[in-house]
Amino acid sequence: MNNISQIQTPFIQNQSVPKVDAENKVEGFGDIFKKALGEVQAAQNESEKMTSQLVTGEVQDIHEVMIASQKASISLQLTVQVRNKVVEAYQEVMRMQL
Repeated sequence: MNNISQIQTPFIQNQSVPKVDAENKVEGFGDIFKKALGEVQAAQNESEKMTSQLVTGEVQDIHEVMIASQKASISLQLTVQVRNKVVEAYQEVMRMQL
């Protein structure tokens, strides 16, 4: 029984708690998604910047450029998949009969 509680404890502690701002508003899904889109855009910008620096010879390590490019690509793919799931869930709710 102790082994089970040890496994579940870190999972419970890492759960994100809804954030409350100064006006006591709870951060909603839209806010979280908007922040995630900002992070995806930042990763895309960093990838473009490093790629242009590689082309101009400012960056010599191609590994860093490829890592930045893959981070941007994976974050974009994740965002698209989340969007697809949200649209799918919305369509499912709209198909429900009252």
